Amino acid sequence: MDLLCNSYADSSDEELEHQTGMRPPPGTANETPPSKRPRPSPGHPYNSFQRPPFYCSYSDPQTSSAVSIPGRYVSKRERSLHKSLPSGLNRDQGSDLVQNISAASPTVHLLASAGLDGAVYVWNVWSKDKKKARAFHCHDAPVKDVKWSKQGLSMLSCGYDCSSRLVDVEKGIQIQTFKEDQVVGVVKFDPDNYNTFLSGGLKGSLRLWDIRTNKVVHEYIRDLGPILDVEFVNGGERFISSSDVSSGNTSENAIIVWDIKREVPLSNQVYSEAYTCPCIKRHPRDPIFVAQSNGNYIAIFSTNPPFKLNKYMRYESHWVSGFPVKCSFSPDGQTLASGSADGSIYIYGYKSSDVIKKIKAYEQPCLDIAHHPVLSNVIASCSWDGEVSIFE
Repeated sequence: MDLLCNSYADSSDEELEHQTGMRPPPGTANETPPSKRPRPSPGHPYNSFQRPPFYCSYSDPQTSSAVSIPGRYVSKRERSLHKSLPSGLNRDQGSDLVQNISAASPTVHLLASAGLDGAVYVWNVWSKDKKKARAFHCHDAPVKDVKWSKQGLSMLSCGYDCSSRLVDVEKGIQIQTFKEDQVVGVVKFDPDNYNTFLSGGLKGSLRLWDIRTNKVVHEYIRDLGPILDVEFVNGGERFISSSDVSSGNTSENAIIVWDIKREVPLSNQVYSEAYTCPCIKRHPRDPIFVAQSNGNYIAIFSTNPPFKLNKYMRYESHWVSGFPVKCSFSPDGQTLASGSADGSIYIYGYKSSDVIKKIKAYEQPCLDIAHHPVLSNVIASCSWDGEVSIFE
């Protein structure tokens, strides 16, 4: 999920009313993670691909006073806006089984969500009345992933209809379609060249696409399981892929570091434990990346050869339990937030790996986490039952 920028980009800023309903403080008791996934009910969009009617109960947004980020000027108008907002919780019940939320764009007032109802929704977080800014029904099947472009003017989504689709957010139209021979589970823009993006699918194929020509530039072939996540490192010269190794007897392909131009793996023995890793995230400043493991912890690796695993530190208190739980670094790199199968959000100190905050967010598993691209203390999350929330 990507959270867009600029809280005052809306031409008519309305005065926000004070929200009186407050969420009770999160509990401190240890919750037991669910042992099994909830089974989709009959007629669920995962089975029928029918788009249910949209119901929105999005309350007023919450945040605190603006955080000072080096290199970014916060105007008096924006500071006064943040001070006027109540401290609390922002919830929305949109798509059933939200799969992904996205947060990284020059406009901080927008949030994108993708779900199994086949739609991609764009939410205006700071708006008082019109919460749903756009609804894109470009896909013919459930949507697995959505990413913002660097400029924040377009979005890239992918899903079970074996395609990736680029849409213009401002005009509300589809620009391009990238067809494949597999269900596409993850997409990622090249951070240094937003004319290219990576796609990974359930057949294990990895492809680098050029948006200008609508053609595959590079294809990375190896006997892999379904691709779970990809991440660019080292200035876009390499990328890391995570694949499902549960069907095989070897774990050597769970995490692979690839050379983009030569189309060859630089290392396929990065992670030797027999767990799949549903999420890969690089640190915004330091030469490390982390992998969310189904062993109920987050492992730490170096982005430099030989890509060693840090055997002396890892982040562990949350539960994964087979769910596609993801994690996210704050923009300043000081904290790491992770979802959990017990419905909580765990926030770890980056250097200490200790839990510094735990938020009981949902009754169902919390699947995805996305930090605000400017305000490090504001995060968005989504749950297994389709709730999208914003926390401070």
